[in-house]
Amino acid sequence: MTDQAYIDETRRMLEATLPAASIHTLDIDLIRSLLKRRAPQSHKGSFGHALLYAGSLGMAGAAVLSAKACMRSGVGLLSVCTPAANNDILQVSVPEAMVIHTDDMYASSDLSRYTAIGAGPGLGKGDSQTALLDKLLKSASCPAVLDADALNIISMNGFLLDYVPSGSVMTPHPGELARLTGPSDNWTQMAAKAIDLARSTGITVVVKGAPTVTVSPDGNAWINTTGNVGMATAGSGDVLTGIVLSLLAQGYSALHAAVVAVFIHGFAGDEAARTLSRTAMTSADIINCLPKAWLNMEQL
Repeated sequence: MTDQAYIDETRRMLEATLPAASIHTLDIDLIRSLLKRRAPQSHKGSFGHALLYAGSLGMAGAAVLSAKACMRSGVGLLSVCTPAANNDILQVSVPEAMVIHTDDMYASSDLSRYTAIGAGPGLGKGDSQTALLDKLLKSASCPAVLDADALNIISMNGFLLDYVPSGSVMTPHPGELARLTGPSDNWTQMAAKAIDLARSTGITVVVKGAPTVTVSPDGNAWINTTGNVGMATAGSGDVLTGIVLSLLAQGYSALHAAVVAVFIHGFAGDEAARTLSRTAMTSADIINCLPKAWLNMEQL
Protein backbone atom coordinates (compact mmCIF):
# COMPACT_ATOMS: atom_id res chain seq x y z
CA MET A 1 0.00 0.00 0.00
CA THR A 2 1.08 3.59 -0.61
CA ASP A 3 2.46 5.22 2.53
CA GLN A 4 -0.19 7.39 4.20
CA ALA A 5 2.28 10.26 4.46
CA TYR A 6 2.56 10.41 0.66
CA ILE A 7 -1.23 10.34 0.31
CA ASP A 8 -1.63 13.18 2.80
CA GLU A 9 1.10 15.24 1.16
CA THR A 10 -0.47 14.70 -2.28
CA ARG A 11 -3.82 15.89 -0.95
CA ARG A 12 -2.20 19.03 0.48
CA MET A 13 -0.53 19.80 -2.84
CA LEU A 14 -3.76 19.23 -4.77
CA GLU A 15 -5.55 21.64 -2.43
CA ALA A 16 -3.38 24.39 -3.87
CA THR A 17 -5.27 23.87 -7.15
CA LEU A 18 -8.61 22.26 -6.26
CA PRO A 19 -11.21 22.73 -3.51
CA ALA A 20 -11.06 20.02 -0.85
CA ALA A 21 -14.46 18.66 -1.92
CA SER A 22 -13.03 17.83 -5.35
CA ILE A 23 -10.25 15.63 -3.97
CA HIS A 24 -11.07 11.99 -3.29
CA THR A 25 -9.21 8.91 -2.05
CA LEU A 26 -9.69 5.47 -3.60
CA ASP A 27 -10.50 2.51 -1.37
CA ILE A 28 -11.69 -1.04 -1.84
CA ASP A 29 -15.34 -0.28 -1.02
CA LEU A 30 -15.52 2.42 -3.68
CA ILE A 31 -13.89 0.18 -6.28
CA ARG A 32 -16.25 -2.69 -5.48
CA SER A 33 -19.22 -0.35 -5.89
CA LEU A 34 -18.05 0.54 -9.42
CA LEU A 35 -17.65 -3.01 -10.72
CA LYS A 36 -20.15 -4.28 -13.28
CA ARG A 37 -21.81 -7.59 -12.46
CA ARG A 38 -21.38 -10.30 -15.09
CA ALA A 39 -24.76 -11.79 -16.02
CA PRO A 40 -24.91 -15.62 -15.94
CA GLN A 41 -26.11 -15.79 -19.57
CA SER A 42 -23.20 -13.69 -20.87
CA HIS A 43 -20.89 -14.77 -23.70
CA LYS A 44 -17.57 -13.39 -24.94
CA GLY A 45 -19.36 -10.84 -27.09
CA SER A 46 -20.91 -9.41 -23.94
CA PHE A 47 -17.57 -8.14 -22.69
CA GLY A 48 -16.32 -6.13 -25.62
CA HIS A 49 -13.68 -6.39 -28.33
CA ALA A 50 -10.51 -4.43 -27.64
CA LEU A 51 -7.94 -3.34 -30.21
CA LEU A 52 -4.40 -2.86 -28.89
CA TYR A 53 -1.91 -1.05 -31.15
CA ALA A 54 1.44 -1.87 -29.57
CA GLY A 55 4.93 -3.21 -30.11
CA SER A 56 7.69 -2.59 -32.62
CA LEU A 57 10.83 -4.45 -33.67
CA GLY A 58 12.65 -5.33 -30.45
CA MET A 59 9.71 -4.14 -28.30
CA ALA A 60 7.28 -7.02 -28.67
CA GLY A 61 7.42 -7.55 -24.92
CA ALA A 62 5.48 -4.34 -24.26
CA ALA A 63 2.65 -5.59 -26.46
CA VAL A 64 2.71 -8.98 -24.72
CA LEU A 65 2.51 -7.44 -21.24
CA SER A 66 -0.32 -5.11 -22.18
CA ALA A 67 -2.23 -7.85 -23.99
CA LYS A 68 -1.90 -10.30 -21.09
CA ALA A 69 -3.13 -7.68 -18.61
CA CYS A 70 -6.07 -6.91 -20.88
CA MET A 71 -7.06 -10.58 -21.08
CA ARG A 72 -6.64 -10.96 -17.30
CA SER A 73 -9.10 -8.09 -16.72
CA GLY A 74 -12.24 -9.53 -18.26
CA VAL A 75 -12.34 -8.45 -21.89
CA GLY A 76 -14.26 -10.77 -24.21
CA LEU A 77 -12.07 -10.43 -27.30
CA LEU A 78 -8.70 -8.83 -27.97
CA SER A 79 -6.98 -8.05 -31.27
CA VAL A 80 -3.36 -6.87 -31.16
CA CYS A 81 -2.16 -4.68 -34.02
CA THR A 82 1.61 -5.07 -34.29
CA PRO A 83 4.30 -5.41 -36.99
CA ALA A 84 4.46 -8.76 -38.81
CA ALA A 85 7.87 -9.39 -37.21
CA ASN A 86 6.10 -9.73 -33.84
CA ASN A 87 3.47 -12.17 -35.07
CA ASP A 88 4.94 -15.40 -33.71
CA ILE A 89 5.87 -13.84 -30.37
CA LEU A 90 2.31 -12.61 -29.78
CA GLN A 91 0.65 -15.80 -31.02
CA VAL A 92 2.73 -17.96 -28.68
CA SER A 93 2.80 -15.61 -25.67
CA VAL A 94 -0.88 -14.61 -25.73
CA PRO A 95 -2.77 -17.37 -27.57
CA GLU A 96 -6.10 -15.92 -26.44
CA ALA A 97 -5.53 -12.81 -28.57
CA MET A 98 -5.86 -12.33 -32.32
CA VAL A 99 -3.05 -10.59 -34.22
CA ILE A 100 -3.44 -8.02 -36.98
CA HIS A 101 -0.35 -6.79 -38.83
CA THR A 102 0.10 -3.04 -38.96
CA ASP A 103 0.24 -2.95 -42.77
CA ASP A 104 -3.12 -4.70 -42.96
CA MET A 105 -4.63 -2.35 -40.39
CA TYR A 106 -3.41 0.69 -42.32
CA ALA A 107 -5.06 -0.64 -45.48
CA SER A 108 -8.45 -0.81 -43.73
CA SER A 109 -10.16 1.91 -41.72
CA ASP A 110 -13.10 -0.20 -40.50
CA LEU A 111 -12.99 -0.12 -36.70
CA SER A 112 -16.68 -0.85 -36.20
CA ARG A 113 -16.06 -4.21 -34.53
CA TYR A 114 -14.08 -2.69 -31.64
CA THR A 115 -15.51 -1.28 -28.44
CA ALA A 116 -12.25 0.33 -27.27
CA ILE A 117 -8.77 1.05 -28.60
CA GLY A 118 -5.45 1.12 -26.76
CA ALA A 119 -2.24 2.51 -28.21
CA GLY A 120 1.30 3.19 -27.14
CA PRO A 121 3.19 0.37 -25.40
CA GLY A 122 6.49 -0.26 -27.20
CA LEU A 123 5.15 1.53 -30.27
CA GLY A 124 8.01 3.74 -31.42
CA LYS A 125 7.65 7.27 -32.77
CA GLY A 126 8.50 6.90 -36.46
CA ASP A 127 6.56 8.09 -39.50
CA SER A 128 4.74 4.78 -39.95
CA GLN A 129 3.58 4.69 -36.33
CA THR A 130 2.46 8.31 -36.53
CA ALA A 131 0.52 7.66 -39.75
CA LEU A 132 -1.33 4.66 -38.34
CA LEU A 133 -2.11 6.35 -35.03
CA ASP A 134 -3.46 9.32 -37.01
CA LYS A 135 -5.68 6.98 -39.00
CA LEU A 136 -6.92 5.08 -35.96
CA LEU A 137 -7.81 8.23 -34.03
CA LYS A 138 -9.61 9.79 -36.99
CA SER A 139 -11.54 6.58 -37.73
CA ALA A 140 -12.46 5.60 -34.18
CA SER A 141 -15.96 5.94 -32.79
CA CYS A 142 -15.11 4.22 -29.49
CA PRO A 143 -13.05 5.39 -26.50
CA ALA A 144 -9.29 4.96 -26.39
CA VAL A 145 -6.54 4.66 -23.81
CA LEU A 146 -3.30 6.35 -24.86
CA ASP A 147 0.05 5.70 -23.23
CA ALA A 148 3.80 5.83 -23.82
CA ASP A 149 4.73 6.49 -27.46
CA ALA A 150 1.14 7.27 -28.44
CA LEU A 151 1.39 10.24 -26.07
CA ASN A 152 4.85 11.12 -27.38
CA ILE A 153 3.54 11.08 -30.96
CA ILE A 154 0.66 13.36 -29.94
CA SER A 155 3.08 15.72 -28.18
CA MET A 156 5.04 16.02 -31.46
CA ASN A 157 1.87 16.36 -33.55
CA GLY A 158 -0.42 18.49 -31.43
CA PHE A 159 -3.29 18.46 -33.94
CA LEU A 160 -3.90 14.78 -33.11
CA LEU A 161 -5.22 15.79 -29.70
CA ASP A 162 -8.34 17.10 -31.44
CA TYR A 163 -9.08 13.63 -32.79
CA VAL A 164 -8.88 11.68 -29.53
CA PRO A 165 -12.37 10.15 -29.12
CA SER A 166 -14.62 11.37 -26.34
CA GLY A 167 -14.62 9.23 -23.22
CA SER A 168 -10.92 8.44 -23.58
CA VAL A 169 -8.10 8.08 -21.05
CA MET A 170 -4.46 9.18 -21.08
CA THR A 171 -1.94 7.53 -18.74
CA PRO A 172 1.23 9.67 -18.76
CA HIS A 173 4.11 9.50 -16.35
CA PRO A 174 5.48 12.94 -15.40
CA GLY A 175 7.91 13.04 -18.34
CA GLU A 176 5.20 12.27 -20.89
CA LEU A 177 2.89 14.81 -19.26
CA ALA A 178 5.63 17.45 -19.52
CA ARG A 179 5.94 16.77 -23.25
CA LEU A 180 2.20 17.32 -23.62
CA THR A 181 1.79 20.37 -21.39
CA GLY A 182 5.28 21.82 -20.94
CA PRO A 183 7.72 21.41 -18.02
CA SER A 184 6.68 22.13 -14.44
CA ASP A 185 8.72 23.61 -11.59
CA ASN A 186 7.06 21.43 -8.95
CA TRP A 187 4.42 18.74 -8.37
CA THR A 188 1.62 21.24 -7.69
CA GLN A 189 2.24 22.98 -11.01
CA MET A 190 2.32 19.62 -12.79
CA ALA A 191 -1.02 18.65 -11.21
CA ALA A 192 -2.53 21.96 -12.28
CA LYS A 193 -1.44 21.31 -15.86
CA ALA A 194 -2.95 17.81 -15.76
CA ILE A 195 -6.22 19.29 -14.52
CA ASP A 196 -6.19 21.91 -17.27
CA LEU A 197 -5.47 19.19 -19.86
CA ALA A 198 -8.41 17.09 -18.66
CA ARG A 199 -10.76 20.08 -18.58
CA SER A 200 -9.76 21.44 -21.99
CA THR A 201 -9.88 18.12 -23.84
CA GLY A 202 -12.58 16.18 -22.00
CA ILE A 203 -10.08 13.34 -21.50
CA THR A 204 -9.51 11.59 -18.17
CA VAL A 205 -5.83 11.92 -17.26
CA VAL A 206 -4.01 9.40 -15.07
CA VAL A 207 -0.76 10.88 -13.75
CA LYS A 208 1.33 7.87 -12.78
CA GLY A 209 3.50 8.17 -9.69
CA ALA A 210 3.65 7.58 -5.96
CA PRO A 211 0.77 7.92 -5.53
CA THR A 212 -0.98 7.89 -8.90
CA VAL A 213 -3.60 10.62 -9.30
CA THR A 214 -6.52 10.42 -11.73
CA VAL A 215 -8.05 13.69 -12.93
CA SER A 216 -11.45 13.88 -14.60
CA PRO A 217 -12.65 16.58 -17.03
CA ASP A 218 -14.99 18.00 -14.38
CA GLY A 219 -12.00 18.98 -12.22
CA ASN A 220 -12.14 16.19 -9.64
CA ALA A 221 -9.07 14.22 -8.57
CA TRP A 222 -8.74 10.70 -7.14
CA ILE A 223 -5.65 9.70 -5.15
CA ASN A 224 -4.76 6.01 -5.34
CA THR A 225 -3.88 4.12 -2.16
CA THR A 226 -2.49 0.88 -3.60
CA GLY A 227 0.92 0.17 -5.10
CA ASN A 228 4.53 0.23 -3.96
CA VAL A 229 8.04 1.07 -5.13
CA GLY A 230 8.56 -2.43 -6.51
CA MET A 231 6.27 -1.44 -9.37
CA ALA A 232 8.89 1.03 -10.59
CA THR A 233 10.03 -1.51 -13.16
CA ALA A 234 10.01 -1.81 -16.95
CA GLY A 235 6.59 -2.65 -18.36
CA SER A 236 4.50 -1.70 -15.35
CA GLY A 237 2.80 1.07 -17.30
CA ASP A 238 2.09 -1.33 -20.17
CA VAL A 239 0.23 -3.55 -17.71
CA LEU A 240 -1.89 -0.59 -16.56
CA THR A 241 -2.74 0.29 -20.16
CA GLY A 242 -4.01 -3.24 -20.76
CA ILE A 243 -6.26 -3.10 -17.70
CA VAL A 244 -7.74 0.27 -18.67
CA LEU A 245 -8.30 -0.96 -22.24
CA SER A 246 -10.12 -4.05 -21.00
CA LEU A 247 -12.47 -2.01 -18.82
CA LEU A 248 -13.20 0.55 -21.54
CA ALA A 249 -14.01 -2.29 -23.93
CA GLN A 250 -16.45 -3.71 -21.37
CA GLY A 251 -18.36 -0.44 -21.29
CA TYR A 252 -16.97 1.28 -18.21
CA SER A 253 -16.87 5.07 -18.38
CA ALA A 254 -13.47 6.68 -18.79
CA LEU A 255 -13.33 7.74 -15.13
CA HIS A 256 -14.48 4.40 -13.75
CA ALA A 257 -12.14 2.47 -16.06
CA ALA A 258 -9.24 4.65 -14.95
CA VAL A 259 -9.75 4.52 -11.19
CA VAL A 260 -10.64 0.82 -11.09
CA ALA A 261 -7.62 -0.04 -13.25
CA VAL A 262 -5.25 2.07 -11.16
CA PHE A 263 -6.47 0.52 -7.91
CA ILE A 264 -6.39 -3.06 -9.26
CA HIS A 265 -2.94 -2.51 -10.79
CA GLY A 266 -1.58 -1.32 -7.45
CA PHE A 267 -3.37 -4.09 -5.54
CA ALA A 268 -1.73 -6.72 -7.77
CA GLY A 269 1.61 -4.98 -7.24
CA ASP A 270 1.12 -5.13 -3.48
CA GLU A 271 0.34 -8.84 -3.69
CA ALA A 272 3.48 -9.38 -5.77
CA ALA A 273 5.52 -7.48 -3.18
CA ARG A 274 4.14 -9.60 -0.36
CA THR A 275 4.90 -12.89 -2.08
CA LEU A 276 8.02 -12.08 -4.13
CA SER A 277 9.51 -8.89 -2.60
CA ARG A 278 9.66 -5.38 -4.00
CA THR A 279 13.21 -5.82 -5.21
CA ALA A 280 12.57 -8.93 -7.31
CA MET A 281 9.21 -7.85 -8.74
CA THR A 282 8.76 -7.72 -12.52
CA SER A 283 5.80 -6.54 -14.56
CA ALA A 284 4.98 -10.14 -15.38
CA ASP A 285 4.59 -10.73 -11.65
CA ILE A 286 2.00 -7.94 -11.48
CA ILE A 287 0.02 -9.68 -14.23
CA ASN A 288 0.28 -13.01 -12.45
CA CYS A 289 -1.20 -11.39 -9.35
CA LEU A 290 -4.15 -9.83 -11.20
CA PRO A 291 -6.41 -12.86 -10.56
CA LYS A 292 -5.87 -12.48 -6.81
CA ALA A 293 -6.58 -8.76 -7.08
CA TRP A 294 -9.82 -9.29 -9.00
CA LEU A 295 -10.87 -12.06 -6.61
CA ASN A 296 -10.55 -9.61 -3.72
CA MET A 297 -12.72 -7.09 -5.56
CA GLU A 298 -15.52 -9.47 -6.52
CA GLN A 299 -18.38 -9.96 -4.09
CA LEU A 300 -19.41 -13.53 -4.86
